[in-house]
Amino acid sequence: MQVFDNTMRRASRRASLRRGSISVLPQKSAEIPWDILERLLLPFLFCHAAALIISTLLHALDISHVSTFAVFVWFALSTVGAVLFYHFVKVSSYGKGVLITGCDTPIAWYLAKKLDDLGFTVYAGFNVPIDESDEAKILKEETSGRLKLLHLDVSSEKSLLEAAVYISEHLPDGAYGLWAVVHCAHWVALGELEWIPFGVLRKSLDLNLLGAARLTQIMLPLIRRSTGRVVFLTSGLSKIPAPVRGIQSATQAAIESFAGCLRQEMRQRGVDVSVVAAGELAPGNSWLNETELREQAKEMWAQLTSEQKKTYGEDYYEAAMTSLEKYSRETADIQPSLRVLIDAVSRTFPMARYTPVTAREKIQIFLAEHLPTALYEILFAEPKKRVRPQGAF
Repeated sequence: MQVFDNTMRRASRRASLRRGSISVLPQKSAEIPWDILERLLLPFLFCHAAALIISTLLHALDISHVSTFAVFVWFALSTVGAVLFYHFVKVSSYGKGVLITGCDTPIAWYLAKKLDDLGFTVYAGFNVPIDESDEAKILKEETSGRLKLLHLDVSSEKSLLEAAVYISEHLPDGAYGLWAVVHCAHWVALGELEWIPFGVLRKSLDLNLLGAARLTQIMLPLIRRSTGRVVFLTSGLSKIPAPVRGIQSATQAAIESFAGCLRQEMRQRGVDVSVVAAGELAPGNSWLNETELREQAKEMWAQLTSEQKKTYGEDYYEAAMTSLEKYSRETADIQPSLRVLIDAVSRTFPMARYTPVTAREKIQIFLAEHLPTALYEILFAEPKKRVRPQGAF
């Protein structure tokens, strides 16, 4: 396979982090505020229904001959103002602590920095030891003294318990508990099911699902004390079936289901649970790099049996795996995801599910959920993979 120079990529990433402002992040297109539109949808429908009923009664009782449209406009204007006020109300950041996992990734790194700028006490969890992380050192340099750095391996029970003890002993002054936990730590397993070793499947579940569930379980007593919230970063891919990404999509869907059940359990305790289902490239760019992608591909190919290698062929295998290179090469627009993650932490009334995606992704997710499977697969069939010459691996 083609060899890539990752030294320049790391240097470029460190340089971009040193600039220290989310305003420098590339933004490809204007963001569509799906959260606001979804918040307004039901009130608009109720306004229309109320306008029909009231105008009909006024006409029947010969009280007024005002049009249904005029009544609707009056109701809509009143409702929009009330809903937007409800949507944009923020909590005070003073004395509120927020734990963020996976701060090795750009989206979690910038989230930690922005929440610190807003006045929250941030506990930034890194998967690697702090003294080995350039990102951790830069983050500490560019934030206030409130921000705390943690080595937090979500697959390690010892690491999780140590983090819980540290946070409970270093809560903000006057705080009864932890305001929020934001799960951004993920590990990607790619490949068709027959290619992925069972150990890789287990690791994917441990890091993506079980680690998040166990950390939430440990932190819930602290979150309940402050009637805080839990936020899960997932991917819109969980709603879109696609080859090679099966395990990744499955773990993301599992997190969403877990979050939905947790939301019902915590409702009586005053704890909010939100899911941020980011666009296709935003989480992909945060989780993948070319080295990891190609190393995974080589390791899995080496572990296939002779019969499997003969059946699939090296050309097909490489074409399938390299079809995912866009997730490591294309620059993602993470600002929409970053904005709604901040909203999920700082708004008084957070939404249950945020979808910071493009219009195309929104339509495809809607069709994947509502169209008959056979029709959807015709409309969104995966293009036939083009193969490369033998010997690429």
